[in-house]
Amino acid sequence: MKKYVLLLILSLFRLNSSAQIYFPNNFKGVIDTSIVSEHYNNAVEPTWLSIMKHQQQEIHQYETHFLDSLMSLMTLDEKIGQLNLPSVGFDVTGPVLSKDVESKIDKGQVGGVFNTFTPIAVRKLQSRALKNTRLGIPLLLGYDVIHGHRTIFPIPLGLSCSWNPELIQSIASVAAKEATADGLNWTFSPMVDITRDPRWGRVSEGAGEDPYLGGIIAQSMVAGYQGGNLKKHDKLMACVKHFALYGAAEAGRDYNTVDMSEFKMYNEYLPPYNAAIYAGVESVMTSFNDVNGIPVTCNDFLIQDVLRNKWNFDGMVVTDYTAIKELVYHGVGDDKTVAAKAIQAGAEMDMVGEYYLNYLKEIARDNKEYEKYIDRACRNILKAKLRLGLFEDPYRGLDESRQVDIMSEENLSIAQQAAQESFVLLKNFKNTLPLNKSQKIAFIGPQIQRKRDLIGNWSGAGDWKKAVSIWEAVSGLKHVSYAQGCNLLEDENIISKLNAHDGQVPAPVDAKVLLKEAMKVAKKADVIVVALGEAFGMSGEAASMSNIDLPEHQLNLLKELKTLGKPIVLVLFNGRPLVLTEAEKYSDAILECWFPGTQGGYAVSNTLFGKYNPGGKLSMTFPRNMGQIPIYYAQRNTGRPFEEDQKYTSKYLDVSNEPLYPFGYGLSYSTFTIKLESILEEGNFIYLQAQVENTSNIKGSEVVQVYYRDKICSHSRPLKQLCRFVKVELKGGEKRTVQFDISRQELGFFDKNGNWILEKGDFEFFIGSSSQDLQKVDFVLK
Repeated sequence: MKKYVLLLILSLFRLNSSAQIYFPNNFKGVIDTSIVSEHYNNAVEPTWLSIMKHQQQEIHQYETHFLDSLMSLMTLDEKIGQLNLPSVGFDVTGPVLSKDVESKIDKGQVGGVFNTFTPIAVRKLQSRALKNTRLGIPLLLGYDVIHGHRTIFPIPLGLSCSWNPELIQSIASVAAKEATADGLNWTFSPMVDITRDPRWGRVSEGAGEDPYLGGIIAQSMVAGYQGGNLKKHDKLMACVKHFALYGAAEAGRDYNTVDMSEFKMYNEYLPPYNAAIYAGVESVMTSFNDVNGIPVTCNDFLIQDVLRNKWNFDGMVVTDYTAIKELVYHGVGDDKTVAAKAIQAGAEMDMVGEYYLNYLKEIARDNKEYEKYIDRACRNILKAKLRLGLFEDPYRGLDESRQVDIMSEENLSIAQQAAQESFVLLKNFKNTLPLNKSQKIAFIGPQIQRKRDLIGNWSGAGDWKKAVSIWEAVSGLKHVSYAQGCNLLEDENIISKLNAHDGQVPAPVDAKVLLKEAMKVAKKADVIVVALGEAFGMSGEAASMSNIDLPEHQLNLLKELKTLGKPIVLVLFNGRPLVLTEAEKYSDAILECWFPGTQGGYAVSNTLFGKYNPGGKLSMTFPRNMGQIPIYYAQRNTGRPFEEDQKYTSKYLDVSNEPLYPFGYGLSYSTFTIKLESILEEGNFIYLQAQVENTSNIKGSEVVQVYYRDKICSHSRPLKQLCRFVKVELKGGEKRTVQFDISRQELGFFDKNGNWILEKGDFEFFIGSSSQDLQKVDFVLK
C-alpha cells in the first residue's frame, strides 16, 4: 500500500487544482486533491515529504539545465530531425515503409525508429546515430509490445477478464524485461480505449467497456512497463493510446468518425487515459479518428486543453502510423497545411509520414512563430531520452547475456497463469465441467491442433510455432481422440482478405468428409470438447466485422454433434465478444478462452480437467444479437424505463433488453455467496463491508464487485457504475469479510467543461458477483 500512497503524493506535484487521481490499487480509486492539499496545509509537513519535494525540484532543475544546454547547440534541421520516427526492419503496420533510414540517421534526420529489435540490429542503428551525427543524440527504439514480446500472454481483452491488476502488472514487467533484452526502449502500449461495440476489431487490444476497470488496468500496465526507475535496463517507456476516443468509432468500423458530447467524453471515455497519465506514463499516441469534426492529430482542444493543461502531462506525444499524412484525407488541408496544424496542436513525433521532415523548415521560414512549436516538440522528445537514461547509456540493456531473460521458465509459468485467469466460464449445465480423465473424450474442432491463433493479433516478436496447442497438452492422456470436424473458415472472401496479410487461414477441404470423421469419433466418446471461434486476423486493427455470430458452418458442426445426445463442451478462441445465442442452445458448457497466448494449450487442459478452477469475469458485455449493439451495463435511465407489460417503454419488440452475458459475469466450479454486512460514512470516506463465502467444497476465487448510482442529480447518471472490486480466493467452506473504502468525492461526475462536481443526496450502492447479480442498499450522502 505504501507505493500507492507515494503515487498520490507524487501526483500532487503535477496538479494545481481539484482533479481525479487513479491508483493501481483499486481499493483507493479517485480522490479529490484539494482535500489532500488541505490536509497537508493544516499540518506540519513531514520530513520525508520535504525531502521528496526537494528531490523533485532538483530533478526538474537538472532536466531544465540539460535540455536548455543541448537545444542551444542544435540547428533547426537537427531539431526537426528529432521529430521523425521512421519504420525499418521486420514488419510493417501500414502501407508505407520508410526508405533510406540509415542515410537519414547519418544526416541527423531521425529521432527514433520502430519495428527493429535484437541486440545486433539495434546496436548497429544506435551506433550510426552516435558516431555519424554532429551531436551524437541517441535514438528511441520502439515496437508494438502489446501482450508480450517473445513470451506471448493472452490478448489484452482476455487479460482484463482476470480482474487481477497485480498479475497484469507482472505481465507488463515480463514483457519489458524481454523487450529490453532485445534492444528496445519504448513500447506502444497500453491501449486503453473504452469500447462498447464488439464489431470493432480492436476491442481485442483494450480492457473492455468500463472506465474504472480500464483505468486500473492502464495504471497496472504503466507500472509494469516503466517501474519506479525508467533508467533501469529492464524497463520500457510506455505509450498510452489511442488518445482519444478511438474506441467509439461509428458503426464499429475502424478509423471511423467519433461524434460525442463533452459530458460523455469526460465521464465515460477519457478516464483511462487520465489514469495512465497520473501513473506517470511518459508518452501518448494520438488516434486516427476525428472527434466532433477535428482530427485528433491536429486537435488543439484534446492535446493542449485536456492533455497538457488539465492533466499537466509533461511527456512526449507521438502520432499513429502516417496520421499526419492522413489529415489530408480528412480534408483539413494540403500537405504543408496539415503539417503546420499538427505541430501547432502538439503532435510532436511524426510516425512514418515524414511530413515534418519535408515541410517544417519551410513552414518555420515563412512564419517564425512555428519555431517555438518545433522547439516544444523537440524538447519533449529529448526529455524522454533523458528520462530513459539514453544520454548516459545509449546502449542500455544491450547485453547478449540478457537473452536468458527471453522465454524463461518463469516467464512461461506467468503466461500459463495469465491464460488460466483470463478464461471465463459462461455456462456449466449440470456441472459438465470439470472433466474426468477416466472419461472417453473426443476433442473436435479446427482449433484443437491449430497454434497460430493461440497468440492472437499484435503478437509482437512471438513465434507461434512455440505455442502449445490443446492437442499437445492432452494427447498423452489415455482416453482421448481427435477429429478436425469442420474448416476454420469457409467464406472465400474473408479468407482471401486475411491471407493477403499473413492470416495463415488454411484452404477449406471437403466439409462432408470432416463431419463424417467427427461423428465417427464422437460416437465412441462419453463427452465431446469442441474448439471453435475466429482466426486471429478477424480481430485487431483493420478487422471490423458486421457479423459477429459463430460462422454458420461451425454452428452446424455443433448441431450435428448435439444429435448424439452427449455432453458438449464448447471452447472458444476469439478476439471479441461473439453472439452466442444459437451456440448456447447446443452446448452444455462454454469456456471463453480468447486468444490465450504461448501456453494456451496447457491452460485449457488444466481448466477442463479441474486442475485450475476458472474465476474470470467479463470486461465486456456479450449481446443476444447484433441489433442490441452498442450494449453495455452502465446505461442511463430514460423517461420511460423498461416495463415488461407496458408497450410504450424503452425496449425491443423482438428481443430482451438484457444481454446474453453481462459485464462482470463469470462462473466457477465453486459456488459463492456475497452478503453486505454494513455501510458507514465517516469523514471523507464511505466504508462498505461484505462477507463472501465459498459454499462449495472446491477451492476457488470470486470477484466481489461494488457499484453505485446517483439517484437524484442535476445530470442523468448511469443506473450503476463500478467503483471497487477485489478478487478473493477461498477454500471450500471458507468465509471472509472484505472492506471497501470509497472517497465521497468519487461519487461526483464531470460537467461538460471537465469540472468535477459532487452533489449530495440519495445514492444506491450495489455489491455482488456481476453487474446483474447484486444486492442493493440505499445511502444518503450528507
